Amino acid sequence: MTELKDVQKEKPKNKIDIDEVGIKNIHVPFRIIHKSKKHQQITGKVNLLISLSEEHKGTHMSRFVEILNNYSNKILHVEVLDELVKEVLKKLDCEKAKIEIEFDYFKEKEAPISKIKSIMNYNCKIIRVAKKNLKEPEHILQIKVPITTLCPCSKEISKYGAHNQRGYVTINLKFNQFIWIEDLIKIVEDQSSCEIYPLLKRPDEKFVTEKAYENPKFVEDVVRDVAFELQKDKRIDWFKVECENEESIHLHNVYSSITKQ
Repeated sequence: MTELKDVQKEKPKNKIDIDEVGIKNIHVPFRIIHKSKKHQQITGKVNLLISLSEEHKGTHMSRFVEILNNYSNKILHVEVLDELVKEVLKKLDCEKAKIEIEFDYFKEKEAPISKIKSIMNYNCKIIRVAKKNLKEPEHILQIKVPITTLCPCSKEISKYGAHNQRGYVTINLKFNQFIWIEDLIKIVEDQSSCEIYPLLKRPDEKFVTEKAYENPKFVEDVVRDVAFELQKDKRIDWFKVECENEESIHLHNVYSSITKQ
């Protein structure tokens, strides 16, 4: 068979280093472990990216897919992700490799009064970055938790009632020891006006409405309260907490964030 020309190995017209190049939005099946030790099948939406030196016209896109195929259905933990990004560094001969895996984490929730069970999903993202000049890859975990907030100002100035809305708390963190996703979800939900449930009966609706009314919070309160809890955990080296409310009586959203080194 005639050997085909490898255009990627040619020199580029303009010799400029590229920060990131690779593939995005490829879906790969993985598994993740619950705190209960049970495995959950997830579909990860994956971005796999590398740096490219000025000496190379292009990278080998097919190799990204080949590498990912070898990790299909594996359990997502630090050791597996380290193995993956280090393999990318070696096989694509680059200075930096990064993988981003976005997925929904499903958790069973029990309604507060009726105790009826249903399934709640939380959007998560894992980012792992390896560099040739770094001993250990950098790891970031992101979790997005929906919550209810009730406006303290509305409650204070109104004769009756107060406006509330759905908010989203997003945590990004770097850690030095393993942390369960469920524990981070609980920290956020405990600091909301009230947590959100997928399924509620009338006694449950009464409970969550009254709980939120008794626990009003601004977005500023939420990020401060979550940050206060996170900074007590010695396993966490760095974090960023964001809260964004989809306001029920305004056309705009409201937002607040705290970053701690």
